[in-house]
Amino acid sequence: MSGGQPAFVRWFEDLGEDDVPTVGGKNASLGEMIASLGDRGIRVPGGFATTAAAYRSLLRENDLRDPMRKLLEKLEEDEESLPEVGRSVRRLLRRAEFPGRLEEEVRSAYRELSDRYDTKNADVAVRSSATAEDLPTASFAGQQETVLNVVGEEDLLDACRECFASLFTDRAISYRRSRDFDHLQVALSVGVQKMVRSDLAGAGVMFTIDTETGFPRVVVINAAWGLGETVVQGSVNPDEYQVFKPLLEREGLRPIVGKSLGDKANKVIYSSKGGTSPTKTVQTSQKERAAFVLDDDEILRLARWGMIIEDHYGRPMDIEWAKDGRTGEIFIVQARPETVQSQKEAGALRTFRLTERGDRLVEGLSIGDGVAAGEIVIAERPDETDRFREGAVLVTGLTDPDWVPLMERASAIVTDHGGRTSHAAIVSRELGIPAVVGTGDATRSLAEGSPVTVSCAEGETGYVYDGVLEFETSEVDLSNLPETETAIMMIVATPAAAFHWWRLPVAGIGLARMEFIIGNEIRIHPSALVNYDTLEDEEARRAVERLTAGYDDKREYFVEHLARGIARIAASQYPQPVILRLSDLKSNEYADLIGGRAFEQPEANPMLGFRGAARYLSPRYREAFGLECRAIERVRGEMGLNNVVVMVPFCRTLDEADRVVEMLEEHGLRRGEDGLQVYVMCEVPSNVVLADEFAERFDGFSIGSNDLTQLILGVDRDSEELAELFDERDPAVVRSIRLVIERAHRAGRPIGICGQAPSDHPGFAATLVEAGIDSISLNPDRVVDVLRTVAEHEQAGR
Repeated sequence: MSGGQPAFVRWFEDLGEDDVPTVGGKNASLGEMIASLGDRGIRVPGGFATTAAAYRSLLRENDLRDPMRKLLEKLEEDEESLPEVGRSVRRLLRRAEFPGRLEEEVRSAYRELSDRYDTKNADVAVRSSATAEDLPTASFAGQQETVLNVVGEEDLLDACRECFASLFTDRAISYRRSRDFDHLQVALSVGVQKMVRSDLAGAGVMFTIDTETGFPRVVVINAAWGLGETVVQGSVNPDEYQVFKPLLEREGLRPIVGKSLGDKANKVIYSSKGGTSPTKTVQTSQKERAAFVLDDDEILRLARWGMIIEDHYGRPMDIEWAKDGRTGEIFIVQARPETVQSQKEAGALRTFRLTERGDRLVEGLSIGDGVAAGEIVIAERPDETDRFREGAVLVTGLTDPDWVPLMERASAIVTDHGGRTSHAAIVSRELGIPAVVGTGDATRSLAEGSPVTVSCAEGETGYVYDGVLEFETSEVDLSNLPETETAIMMIVATPAAAFHWWRLPVAGIGLARMEFIIGNEIRIHPSALVNYDTLEDEEARRAVERLTAGYDDKREYFVEHLARGIARIAASQYPQPVILRLSDLKSNEYADLIGGRAFEQPEANPMLGFRGAARYLSPRYREAFGLECRAIERVRGEMGLNNVVVMVPFCRTLDEADRVVEMLEEHGLRRGEDGLQVYVMCEVPSNVVLADEFAERFDGFSIGSNDLTQLILGVDRDSEELAELFDERDPAVVRSIRLVIERAHRAGRPIGICGQAPSDHPGFAATLVEAGIDSISLNPDRVVDVLRTVAEHEQAGR
């Protein structure tokens, strides 16, 4: 810098978050982390940035402002001219000559950066950083270009021109227009950063908030092999890891509550050509596809860094990371505010629900929680605007920022490739439209012009249904809800549902259904894993082998998946209690699991047969039950989620009760140890008649009103012919419930109810309150209504 003129180049270590007007949000953030977080162990590759003054000098010295303004003014008269206008403006910038001083400062800084890394020509990433980007309320992520593996001064200057030109990509122009940013008031800074050799290892994206539900207490990490472009662009389905933040700093705990393997079919690596083709895409090996990119220690380290970065900036963050394959070191290469979930109002919860069903055509990861319908348009290129109708469902292989103008016209988006942090996922969240990503074959399976319904309202999996289906939308007002003496809790089946409803003001989860995790996520009969070596069903063996790829011990597949599923449910309410019912599948349901028919015998009435405590104690299932116990012990011990309460279903006799409690102890689940409580379901008449004795053996009761009604009235609850006789409000059922509540309280035991009746019948909820029930567990969509009903009855009874 000379003559008092502002510098055209600034080193990252000299920058901070106050320098956004000078070097843009991306580069200012890199400088802020180097200066403020380096002593906390966070590694950021070194580099430098050109300033806004450098960009303006380029425009001034090449007399570009007037011709650019005239070109951009055409958009006010003709929006359809966007592609032509963008192309013309970019051409002006690509042909611009660097002012002498700017060129010399860039060359000089590059030489010094190379010296710092003890090399002649350092390989660098050249990134765009607009001075209006990455604000807490607006995301310009992906609007401008990044050029990777740039080597040499001449290629660096060309890459800088490409970044300057990318300030006027069609998607960037469109985005600024939609948010009333003056095109010529925005400047562009170029960040030049030492490359991390993640082409030899892996890279990805990390969010310090759940990207789908806004649950603020998890870190979500996506990872793929090679350079991180595949994750950002959504050209692969990456690994995904979820880490529970509140327990991350507890010594000895490893709270990785979610871990799913992506197929990671491709990776981007360095190209030997360099110059205009510095990278190339290649297929991954079978070994890479079957392996996780990060080990558990690396996942936990990254999550801790995410928390440190979030704490420093005081808001949820969107972070890019890369692992160097030569040194094994992990680096943070970008950090910016998360701009979708963190901006949502906390006072309302909008829900969608399909009211009819259709044939499922494809499925993938659900992005958002909405439902939309429209006709399919299968697009191969982002410039197919002439045939894309407003409100159509966009189906494509993957998207990048060039697709934004098309995406803005869609009612929903479906892609073959991509994960939760892919471009299609990020933009669909910001646009507020549902997306199903990573379907694998949507562009081949779906038909052009066909009407479909895209549903992201059913958990972690999103579906595309044939035809236009009916659905309903409701807005749940969470403000000004009354407090109740009776604890209102939730019934939760799936981990995804727990995260979705985390905003509800409940006292925990009164019933978490383990069997849904087994049926939907594990899908294999546990005995087929225990006895895999002797499994004779060849079709089942192939299915087990496919699902358990990467697991030398097939039993560990069951334990790990069950533990992660339980942990996500427990994390959603921590430290509030989560009452986990041990598996309660019936024999016919177990038989339908992969490999199940070899281990289940037909029963005339499975509802009254081999289920609950009797199953756990049987030699036929004893070893499989041990896997359930190992998963629970892992959740409570290794992960630290000691809010999990174990509940035994369908315990018919006192002898069964004693033996199940003893078996739990054998597997490390001892009542009272580390605060462990063991409850029993009250759903068999013997539980009512012998309530005093059951209270000696268990820490609490939960009334299962469906089975209790069935057995007291002698009515098969699945019988259509007897449906009108099945009524939880029958005097015999109500009297039994009153009796067991009285006896539980006499023994000093808490008692709740987790059946369907309080959700369906407000008057029944009032009966429970009058009887002194301690807690009522409800389906999530009924919590607010029943909470108000309970508050009214409590008030009236005072």
